[in-house]
Formats: sequence, C-alpha cells, structure tokens
Amino acid sequence: MAENFPNNQMTNTESSSSSTLQFPSTTTATTSSSPIVTTTTPTSSPTPPPPPPSSSTSSLGYISGPHLVTIYKTETGFGFNVRGQVSEGGPLRSINGELYAPLQHVSAVLENGAAEKAGIRKGDRILEVNGVNVEGATHKQVVDLIKSSGDKLVLTVISVTPREAEKLEPSDDGNNFVYDYSEKRSLPITIPDYSWIEKNNSGERYCVYNIYMAGRHLCSRRYREFLNLHNNLKREFNEFIFPKFPGKWPFSLSYQQLDSRRRGLESYIEKVCAVRVIGESDIIQEFLTDYDDEHGTNQTPVDLKILLPNRTAITITVRKNSCTKEVYDAIIEKINLSPDLASYFAIFEIVEQGFERKLQSNEFPYNLYIQNIQNTSAASTCLMMKKWFFHLSTELELCTKEDLLEQFFYYQSIEDVNKGQIKAGNKLYELKALQEISKKSDYLKLARKLDGYGEITFPHCASDARKEGHIMCIIGYDSFKLQACRDDGMIEDKKIEFQWNTLKEWYVDDEGISFVFVYNKPDNRLRRVRIHTPYVKYISK
Repeated sequence: MAENFPNNQMTNTESSSSSTLQFPSTTTATTSSSPIVTTTTPTSSPTPPPPPPSSSTSSLGYISGPHLVTIYKTETGFGFNVRGQVSEGGPLRSINGELYAPLQHVSAVLENGAAEKAGIRKGDRILEVNGVNVEGATHKQVVDLIKSSGDKLVLTVISVTPREAEKLEPSDDGNNFVYDYSEKRSLPITIPDYSWIEKNNSGERYCVYNIYMAGRHLCSRRYREFLNLHNNLKREFNEFIFPKFPGKWPFSLSYQQLDSRRRGLESYIEKVCAVRVIGESDIIQEFLTDYDDEHGTNQTPVDLKILLPNRTAITITVRKNSCTKEVYDAIIEKINLSPDLASYFAIFEIVEQGFERKLQSNEFPYNLYIQNIQNTSAASTCLMMKKWFFHLSTELELCTKEDLLEQFFYYQSIEDVNKGQIKAGNKLYELKALQEISKKSDYLKLARKLDGYGEITFPHCASDARKEGHIMCIIGYDSFKLQACRDDGMIEDKKIEFQWNTLKEWYVDDEGISFVFVYNKPDNRLRRVRIHTPYVKYISK
C-alpha cells in the first residue's frame, strides 16, 4: 500500500464474500477483536456496485440506463466538452423514466477522439465521475473531477435520444440556456510580448502572442487561434456582450500595429477570463493549456515555486514539460541534498485543506502549478516537498546525518499538529512551550509519542465497510486503519485497525475507481473491502 511497509506480500486469495464491517466503539480495536456482521451474497472476485436502475439498449442503439464508460486520455485530451448548470441543486427531472437531480451533459464530442472511441455521445447525461455521484453538481465541480482523473476517466452516463436531449435542454441549439455572468474575479493574465516562429526551417515566419498568468508563461497563440477562441465563445455564451476583439488586417502589420494588436488581445482575454463562468469553461481552459506544443514552447524555461517542509519557498527553473522526477532533481540540487537522502522525500500537490497528494512519476508539475493559479486567483504554489517514509527508526537515523532534515521533520510535525493529524490532546501546551527551533529535538521526541505521528489520513469517502456514513483511510508503518465518520466528514468514535500481516492482497479495481483490500478474519476466512476514493493510485503505492 505504501513504500517500506513490512509483510506486504501479494498472494492469490480464496473465494471471499462481501460484507459490512462492524466498527467497534473504541479507537484501539484491531481485526482480531472486531466482530463482523452477517455476510451477503458470496462472490469469487470483487465487482463494482451495480448502477441504480437496470440498463437496456433501445432499437436506436442507445443504452437507456446508467452505464460505465472508460476513457483513456490521448494527445487531444479526453475529447469532449461538458455543459450544464452553474449553480448547485435543482428540481428533479425525468430521464428515460427515472427521476434525477440536474445533470451536466456532454455538449460536444471530438471526432475520432478518445471519448467518441469509448462510446460517449453528444447529449449523454453524466451521473458519476470516477465513482463520485454528481447529481445536482455545478459545472465547475464536474470539470474539476474530470481534470483530476489523470490519464484514465470513468464516467457513469445516461444516453438519450436527440429528441429527449432537446426536451431536457432546449438551449442546446437554441437561446434559452441561461448562464450567470454576474460572478467576477480578477486574474493576473497578461500578454506582455510576442515572438516570431520560423516555420519548418523554410524561412517563413509567423507571430505568436505569449500569454502569462501571474508572471508564468502559459502558452503562445497565433492571432487566428485567438479569433477561433472568440468565435467559439460567442457560440457557447451567445447572450454575453463580449469586449471588442482586434480586427483582421489583410496586409503585413508593422511593429507598431503588432504591438497594438497585442494590447487589444491582452485586454480581451483579461476581460473574458474575469467572468468566472467563461474563464472556467472548457473552451478557455483548453485554449490556455499547451497540450500539443504546436509552436515549440514546451521547452521554454519557466520558474516553479516549491514549498519546503521548513516553511520556506524556493524557486527552480525547469522546462514546461518537465516530469515529476526532473522537477524533483532540480529541487534537491537547489537545496544541496545528497541523492541517498533525497530518496526519503517526494513532491506533493496540496489538493484539499489538510491533505497533500503524492505526485506520480508521469505527471507534469508545472501544469498543476498553473491550474492552481487559475483556480485560486493567487500566485501561491500548490506544490510542496515532504518526507515519504513511515518507519520511525529511519527518521531517527536521518536526523543524525543532516541537521536540515531534522528541521524538515520539526516543521512538518508542527504543521501536522496544527491541522489535527497529530493528536496532541493534553500535551498541546507542552508542545507549544517547545516550539522553538533550538528545541526541535525535544519537540520531536514528544511529538513522536503521540497518536497520528508519521501517518497519512485520506479525505473521507464511501466504502462497503459501512452501510451508512463514510470512512477515512489512515496509513502508518504498523497498521492500516479505517476511521468511521459521517457523510460530511465529521469524525465518529469508531475505528478499525488492521495489522499489515493480516492483509493478504490489495489492488485498484479494473475501473480504476476503487481501492480493494483482502484481510484475514479471526476465523481465518478472507474478507474483501472496497473503498471508493479518488486517491486510489496514491493509496496503492
């Protein structure tokens, strides 16, 4: 499940049955003393929960009920656009005879793109994204879930006929769809300069305008690409009064005219992005993301800000398309950390308050960095360096090798106490008294004795371990814990602890939306538990 764990051997399991775990009321119970409620239907292998109503195929080839579609990202992305309400909730509506809260829908599908090849149709209603129910969700919520999918996206969709789609959303081809243009924001987006690109070493040149966000280069676009953007936005947001767009000119432009066009494009993009519903639309996001590197700008050096565990930030220079390992190598070179010590740390993305996700090796940190700036309207970074090991003896040994590492552990412990990961309890006052850099060794000595030290707690999610409520996964060196909580994440006084030697297998299911583990019951029978979390890859590592 996590690196450096003992006894994480992978074995073939006997046939097991699904069940609901009985959470004990105390917080120190283990599987050896945790009763299990009566099992349900036996099964020889884990299967995803069935969709709500049954699905059937109509005479026109449409699957009328909810069905799973798995899309693998290509060089053109997932290949579809999403459209729908910008506010949350709404009245129930009938789709193919079943009632649903308002659903986002597929408004366009790229020809021969990933979505079309996977079976997505224009008009499909999106019921779940990677196992997360999105009935009544806003457009932004659904888009954010899709963006966090990595290279694999699993949708539960409901296909409808064109006639049904017209009844559900008459605005798809008409002018009745209403967007809320009142919510504004200030984005630090600029076009400070332009560049000349030579075309295929032929001597021909064309001009590209360089787009920056908070001083960081996003992409470079030609005038005709801006014009296509303008036309696409007018079609999608046909009621919005757009700012003036710089006009075409049939002849070669002088340097003064090019700079005037640059200022006009900068004013245009700044004003349209300031309207939240437009700035967060797929059209704008795709325009500002340099997927294909058509103009050769992915090799451009860019500055990337990284938070260190000691609460300081460093700036490194990397390429826009540098992968996680390349960025991490630049970090350890910047702080002069030896390669053997660097293996105990990793890069994390701050994705939720109090939780950081370890980056995968095939990710591009600069893209995450820029997306964070766009979504938060701030220049602060979402990337940080943290320790990536779980054995306490390893930490004690590292402290003797490098004073900087002890500083890192000290400041990370303070942060973990502040956000509640380390349960200070009645030791909080004593910890506060030791909260000085000169007393870091004494602070760590006390903190290491407290519950939660050196553990990772994941955000709450659904699991078949409980009939009602959610759970939180907690990973530590000695054990794997399930903390019971309410659907809103409020902690309940129930916890199950699994010693690592009782776990026989763990894996990500075929759909990539659930983490599954198998453990030994007290009677030596095997039990399989499924956890529905968007962080399945992180947990399985």
